[in-house]
Amino acid sequence: MREYEPERIYNVGIFGHVGSGKTTLTEAMLYAARAIPRPGRVEDGTTTSDYDPDEHRRQMSIHLSVTPLEWKERKINLIDVPGYADFAGDMVAAMHVVDGAIIVVDATAGVEVGTEQAWQLARAAGVNVIFFVNKCDRENANFLRCVDQIRELLDEAATPLYLPLGIARSFRGLISLRQGLAYPTAQAHDGSFGEEHVPSEQDAEMHAWRTALLDKIAATSDDLIEKYLEHGEDALSPEERLRGLQLGIAQHTIVPVLCGSGLDVTGIAQLLKAIIEVVPPAAQRTRHATDLNTGTTVELTADRAAPLAVLVFKSLADPYGKISFFRVYQGTLHTNNGTRNARTGKDERCAHLYIPHGKELESVEHIGAGDIGVTTKLIDTLTNDTLCAPEQPLQITPIQFPQPSFTAVVKPHGRSDLDKLSSALQRMIEEDPTLHTSRDDVTGETLLSGLGESHLAIVAERMKRKFDTSVDIELARIPYRETIRGSAEASYRHKKQSGGAGQFADVTLRVEPLPPDPSRTDPLEFINAIVGGVISKGFMPAIEKGIREAMAEGVLVGSPIVDVRVSVIDGKEHPVDSKEIAFKIAGAQAFKIAVQQAMPVILEPYYTLEIDVPDQYAGDVMSDISTRRGRVLGMLPSGAGRTVVTAQVPLAECQRYDTDLRAMTHGRGSFTMRFESYEDVPTHIAQQLIAAHQQELQTV
Repeated sequence: MREYEPERIYNVGIFGHVGSGKTTLTEAMLYAARAIPRPGRVEDGTTTSDYDPDEHRRQMSIHLSVTPLEWKERKINLIDVPGYADFAGDMVAAMHVVDGAIIVVDATAGVEVGTEQAWQLARAAGVNVIFFVNKCDRENANFLRCVDQIRELLDEAATPLYLPLGIARSFRGLISLRQGLAYPTAQAHDGSFGEEHVPSEQDAEMHAWRTALLDKIAATSDDLIEKYLEHGEDALSPEERLRGLQLGIAQHTIVPVLCGSGLDVTGIAQLLKAIIEVVPPAAQRTRHATDLNTGTTVELTADRAAPLAVLVFKSLADPYGKISFFRVYQGTLHTNNGTRNARTGKDERCAHLYIPHGKELESVEHIGAGDIGVTTKLIDTLTNDTLCAPEQPLQITPIQFPQPSFTAVVKPHGRSDLDKLSSALQRMIEEDPTLHTSRDDVTGETLLSGLGESHLAIVAERMKRKFDTSVDIELARIPYRETIRGSAEASYRHKKQSGGAGQFADVTLRVEPLPPDPSRTDPLEFINAIVGGVISKGFMPAIEKGIREAMAEGVLVGSPIVDVRVSVIDGKEHPVDSKEIAFKIAGAQAFKIAVQQAMPVILEPYYTLEIDVPDQYAGDVMSDISTRRGRVLGMLPSGAGRTVVTAQVPLAECQRYDTDLRAMTHGRGSFTMRFESYEDVPTHIAQQLIAAHQQELQTV
């Protein structure tokens, strides 16, 4: 593939709901531009962009893929993006680096949750959008219904540029509203079309939509509207119509809607033409960076002679190294040229540069501003890092990846898997920044957080396939705590005089509750209240150690005890047999007895949830919160027909809330959660937890 200037490069993402035909559409575009000899099929695992074994098995995209094509002396970098919500990280990353977005809508299903998510991301990123209504050849396809849904649910500025010539089984081409002609066939390889008059049965419909389109085009400027009103629809030349269309898109009064079928490559040449007409080339898209020498914000330009600024937007973990996808925003990246990682301050050398064609990589000597490329085996560079010139360090505004909403325990199958677990998890996090790891302080288990259950399940499969690390993904244990609500005193005498050296210790303790304090770092306040020296000070550390060990074990459900004050108020020692181990045991046992008499309770963590849902689901969400023992704190409209419900819910009731919310809102709801506090577990639930713990002890 030859090199193109930034003015002739277009970076375009293919977004949409899972199953809308994004990958098939990508294949059709590559075929129409002669980038591939024949379109691949998702069902056969032969597509260019879906090449991962996990994608073949599930027949859906799991990570983004870059496939360039050449059309009309221009280069279009297509980024095929996963549509499933659990892989929203790639959707966000792709939207950050593209110049335009094609949002694919299934003509039989209409606007779905993935359509809405892609639209919201595009609006937030300021990216020009083309809606492509796919599968117009399918039974029950309805193009005009899709247009109505796009206008109602997404943007009333949605405006068809074409109508389908026929629909469903009779679909055989497109009707151009700008030209007022029908194009029943498309010779995609040279971009020429056969023309014919619009059939009489669609003529009235065509004129109505054509008038609506030309009205919007003419309204974009004074000279166009004046000419249009004076001389009618045919007064505007093709060039004036294109200029008005581009102005309307810039003014957000027109959002183009196209149609076709990726499966039979109908309407694809028109889509490629529309990309060149309405998507700004890479040279026109601006991005900001921070000059690390001065701390000022600078605007990057697609000048290949300017200081280098490269953003790594995707990484793929590999047993032999790392594959890094990047976009050059400024300057030119050469092989073996020294670059600097703006985050780490360390130098990186890109020994090899490639142009990606799905899984195939075409080696090149340099990649210039505006283009997308791949390099391998970078040492310290991760997704979201900026590579720049050492003499002028620049840091590009980073991608804001979604936060995890589901946490589970990672359990290795065997000893060998445990040894490899840490390294494998680190490699997976390098590949997917929406993953986070942590450790349960109580159990010591490794926790993995992601965007959903299926997200983590696929991560486990990839760890096995890529790094031969077998793990199970299980729900994390609720980090219950125990405390007391009353005060009590208890004594315990430890005496051992049979066989060998004797042991003797007698300890009397008083336990009292401490008020909850989030800033408290030590759950125990230990006081030596001995009067008269009945227990030597030298034994106090042993008593405290025994108490702390007993606190870690708990008395009700095996959870740590917190927020207690323990005073040693009396006791006895033996001049010969008293030892530290004896006072440690006596202290632990006295503490357990006292806690049992001091109204012990179980505490559970409460989280604050901020749930963003369409207005029609707000009532269902609030009712559901009540069934989860939660408290609704309030609800506020967030705009665009959505409501944010704020609630506090026990963690035990919302571990799978991500899955439940998707089901409740048909995938249109999202939420964030943060830890709030610990509260008492209701009595009936506490009894169930105690019974379950006792049964667990009996089976061990």
